[in-house]
Amino acid sequence: MEFTARYVAVGDSFTEGLGDTDPALPNQVRGWADRVAEQLALAHPAEHYGYANLAIRGKKMRQILAEQIDAAVALNPTLVTIYSGVNDILRPKVDIDAMIANYSEGIAKLAATGARVLIFTGYDASSSKVFASIRGRTAIYNELVREVAENNGAELVDYWRFREYNDWRLWGIDRMHMSTPGHINMANRVLAQLGETANIPLPEMAPIPIKTTAEMIRDNAAWTKEYVGPWVSRRLRGVSSGDNLNARWPTLHSPLAQD
Repeated sequence: MEFTARYVAVGDSFTEGLGDTDPALPNQVRGWADRVAEQLALAHPAEHYGYANLAIRGKKMRQILAEQIDAAVALNPTLVTIYSGVNDILRPKVDIDAMIANYSEGIAKLAATGARVLIFTGYDASSSKVFASIRGRTAIYNELVREVAENNGAELVDYWRFREYNDWRLWGIDRMHMSTPGHINMANRVLAQLGETANIPLPEMAPIPIKTTAEMIRDNAAWTKEYVGPWVSRRLRGVSSGDNLNARWPTLHSPLAQD
């Protein structure tokens, strides 16, 4: 099929779809980008939407720029979304100015295709006792990302200001990736940025449980053992959870027939 509209998603675990589990799909995840692609195809059947998702979990910005930008350009996109940089910010040391300079070059390449390009600010993790420590770095990164968007004619999806994500029900059990409701909400945010009227209903969420101090301590200890420990271990060993994974949708296909 020849696609007259082509949406290419670029990035890391955020765009790959971690936290939105679907065993029937590649890498066993779905994610907000899949949902955006589906809604665009449904809303604009005459445009014959094609969709590719090149994002792979754990990728740092230099890897995304080296491995995904040219691949995205080769697909002749009409729409690109890209989220990148958080895996760098989480490292003990990062040169944000150098990282953003490279990012700007990558965004310029995408914009030169004539595609509509959407880039994201990073999330304000002030409500997390663990990740609040990177808030200052993220704020600096975000200000520079705003400049990248302005200089390259890209649009900004301002995740930093999405205060609904202070509700931990929008986050997965690992507290690092969005839950299915979180991905659906992000899809709606992106669709709104695109000027679409579609709004995907959020699933009903259970009430927030009230826990004793002892229960919270036990939960935090279990979370640290199951998720934080392995995450730190991978970084000390210089490996990534995405090292042996391929892109979920490396070529254009109809998002209404994902198999």
